[in-house]
Amino acid sequence: MNAIATRNSFIELTARDRAGALLDDGSVREILGPFDRLVSPWLPLQGIPTQSDDGVVLARGRIDGQPAVVAAIESAYQGGSMGEVAGAKIAGALERALADHERGIPTRPVILFETGGVRLQEANLGLAAIAEIQAGILALRPHVPVVGVISGMVGCFGGMSLAAALCSTLIVTRQARLGMNGPEVIEQEAGIEELDSSDRKLIWSLIGGEQRRAAGFVDTLVEDDAGAIADAVRTAFAAGLPKHRSAAVELYRARLAAIDPAAPPTPEGLRDLWDEESVS
Repeated sequence: MNAIATRNSFIELTARDRAGALLDDGSVREILGPFDRLVSPWLPLQGIPTQSDDGVVLARGRIDGQPAVVAAIESAYQGGSMGEVAGAKIAGALERALADHERGIPTRPVILFETGGVRLQEANLGLAAIAEIQAGILALRPHVPVVGVISGMVGCFGGMSLAAALCSTLIVTRQARLGMNGPEVIEQEAGIEELDSSDRKLIWSLIGGEQRRAAGFVDTLVEDDAGAIADAVRTAFAAGLPKHRSAAVELYRARLAAIDPAAPPTPEGLRDLWDEESVS
C-alpha cells in the first residue's frame, strides 16, 4: 500500500510533464510549443477544434548530461492521433537529432507513444507523416539507441505501432497495450465473435505490456512510476546499440509458419512460441 501511495504515476502525467520527467532537472526547453501556434489546417474545415501544439510536445534537454530530445504524444487530444502537423513535429525532431549526430553532437532521442495511429480526418497526410517518423527512426538507429515508451491509457496502435516496434529499445508498463489494430476496431470490423473489446482480461492477455514483454515484442517492463521509467530510459542509452529484432526476419518467418491458422495459440502458447531468448 505504501509503495502505491508514494508512486508518481507516469500515466497520469500530461505529455508535457512526461517529457520533463525524463530530462535532467533544469535542462528542459520546449521547442515548437503552444505559442508557436502550429495547428492542423484541416480540422477546422471539419468543425473540429484545434490544439495549439497539435497534440505533440517536443522538449530538448539532457539525459545523464548528454543532449537529448523527447517527443511526447498527448492522448487527451484526438486520442493521440497523428495528423500532418503532429507527425511532422516528431519526424522533424528525429531529423534534427540525426543532423546533430552528423555534426558531432550525439543526441539521445526518446518517443513517448500514446496513440491510436493515424488521424482519420487527415488520412493520407497522417500516413505520410507516420512513414517519415519510421524513416527517421531507422536513420538514427545506427548512431544511437532510439528509445520508445508506451505507458497507457490509450496504448499504441496503427502505423505508430510499427514505429514503436522499430525503436532500438521499447519500454512498457503493464497498463500499456501494443497492437496493429485496436480491440474496438477488430470488433467493429470482424464482429464480437472475433474479439470482445469489453473483455479487459482477454485484451491485456493478448496485447498488454506484460504479455508483449513475455513474448519478446518489447524490451523492458516497468511499473507505472515516473522515476522507474526515467531509470529505464537511462539504462537503455547506457547499454549502447542493441541487436534489433527487426533483423531476425527468418526467425520470425519460421515462427509464423509454425502457427496452425485453424488452431491459433493461446496467450500462454504464444509466450512459448515467441520467447525472446530464442532471438539472441
